[in-house]
Amino acid sequence: MNTDLDALATRLYVTIDDLLIDHPDWQPERPAVGIAPKLTDAELLTLAVIQALLGYTSEAHFCRYARTHLTGLFPYLPQRPAYNKRLRHAAATMQHIIAVLARDCPSWHDDLWLVDSTPVECGRSRETVKRSDMAGYATYGYCASHSRLFWGLRLHLIATPSGLPVAYALTGAKTDERDTALAMIHLDPELGHRPGQVLMADKGYRSAAFEAELNARGITLIRPTIKSEKTERPLARFLKPFRQIIESINQTLKAQLDLERHGGRKPQGVCARVLQRLLALTAAIWHNETTGTAGPARSLLAYDH
Repeated sequence: MNTDLDALATRLYVTIDDLLIDHPDWQPERPAVGIAPKLTDAELLTLAVIQALLGYTSEAHFCRYARTHLTGLFPYLPQRPAYNKRLRHAAATMQHIIAVLARDCPSWHDDLWLVDSTPVECGRSRETVKRSDMAGYATYGYCASHSRLFWGLRLHLIATPSGLPVAYALTGAKTDERDTALAMIHLDPELGHRPGQVLMADKGYRSAAFEAELNARGITLIRPTIKSEKTERPLARFLKPFRQIIESINQTLKAQLDLERHGGRKPQGVCARVLQRLLALTAAIWHNETTGTAGPARSLLAYDH
């Protein structure tokens, strides 16, 4: 493991450990009577971030790598089934840690947000669709960016231009993007009370009711002008470069963090693996921004080897 990744992992472990000591209710539930785990929750989440940043989509391969290269950082490393089970039960803990790390970043206070959604494919063959435990959660949807149908879920993301996830949601492939965006903002009181905030979106978010609801919260929507509109939308000329940024953020999740190769077969597993990648992205941006690392905050190049 290189020195940059080692520095991020060490700092992240200390931060998560302190947070879980201060907030014991964030830890996964365990039986009242049982054996204390040899791998702490802080170590588990740090391992999960390392796995995502190094691009290991197979937990078996990562566990073999960890036993060879990470024993100096982690005195105890679980077998793959135990690691998988612990990670699936740590979804709520990851959500808490993502929220704290994001709010500690200077870019959290940016007055510009970018919103978009991207497919999270859960199967391709008809047999997979018929037999999968994701049935009832995953649905068929259409990805306009790649002009293809897919079967799975959709990750909705509100992010800053630096790539920092501000809010996120995992829904069925056909869930309305506008309703999901409003729900994400509504569920976090801090996000719903930021007068002067600007939200950039593509034409899929066009809706008078959606825009009116945002305006009532003090949020200005910037979207492309459509042909039926006689006058150009305010600030629409600035949309193109920022739309490229949100596509770049999605590409970071899909290419560098292997979002589309999550390997989850059940709802709990898919959620945990998506959160694992969001935690890795947030942790990298948090580390880059709070240590003054040169280059784009969302760059993962220093940590992927």
